[in-house]
Amino acid sequence: MPREITYRQALNEGLDEELAHDDNVVIIGEEVAEYNGAYKVTEGLWDKWGDKRVVDAPISEAGFIGMGIGASMLGIRPVMELMFYSFAYVAFDQMMNNAATCRYMSGGLLNCPIVVRGPANGGTNVGATHSHTPENIFANMPGLKVVSPATAYDAKGLIKTAIRDNDPVYFMESTILYGETSEVPENDELESGELIVPMGVADVKREGTDISLIAHGGAVITCLKAAEQLAAEHGIEAEVIDLRSIRPLDEATILESVVKTNRAIYVEENKPFCGVGAQIASMIQEKVFDSLDAPVLRVTSQDSPALYSPPLEKLQIPYPEVVINKALSIC
Repeated sequence: MPREITYRQALNEGLDEELAHDDNVVIIGEEVAEYNGAYKVTEGLWDKWGDKRVVDAPISEAGFIGMGIGASMLGIRPVMELMFYSFAYVAFDQMMNNAATCRYMSGGLLNCPIVVRGPANGGTNVGATHSHTPENIFANMPGLKVVSPATAYDAKGLIKTAIRDNDPVYFMESTILYGETSEVPENDELESGELIVPMGVADVKREGTDISLIAHGGAVITCLKAAEQLAAEHGIEAEVIDLRSIRPLDEATILESVVKTNRAIYVEENKPFCGVGAQIASMIQEKVFDSLDAPVLRVTSQDSPALYSPPLEKLQIPYPEVVINKALSIC
């Protein structure tokens, strides 16, 4: 029988396997060791691997992220956990100016194989300072890779790929997805012996013919729910494309889908101004304009700080009905 595990368990398995695969892999972050992680992603790893492989850090993102970047230049492969990706701003100089440029500035002599992971989402009523979705900001910087998996399968496969990559990979998760389950095969069921998902390869999560719903992270689940309702209530078959990694970006899969369906909506929990969807919409318009039967539309969070009120925040972040109404407007 195929097994289903949670997104949280999938990340834990991937981290455990990489700690076993390479002695240079270490996990560093606030409460990742004895407390088993703020979201229990690192549960049991400190007990298994000890103080030198799973390390609690002080509440100083600028300090421990900077330390991890330096360590990565010397051959360590640190996996740094941020309790919220909103706190990445505290370490912005290290993450953007140092990690992203060290290979270029050293003429290829230095790599920076660091992974910075943690939740980048709103919707949990923790206020404006704890609800940022900065994937578009980091994706803007050459030298960085940005990953945002939507399922347990992709979370496990991509965390392993990210750890083995020689560039900085900023791995953005979702607290809302941590408890969601999906099918993840056991390693002995795989011909390769392990689950690896490459970066830069999007996934068609649902086949369709009438419209392409393109998304990343938690918005993929929103699109899948909207697609099922569009089919059941309106006879519209939506294709759902999951970017999985934002940079590198799989342009070919996106464009192939739009050429087939002739309509596209990008859905994201990011803000609209300079968002990932703006880049995707521009790319579609530039490269397959003649295939479009309607404008490329976007569904985003409302352009304001994250609201603290639970009922209001539910309306601020994209939900299936908003996607459905947008789709109906161009179908």
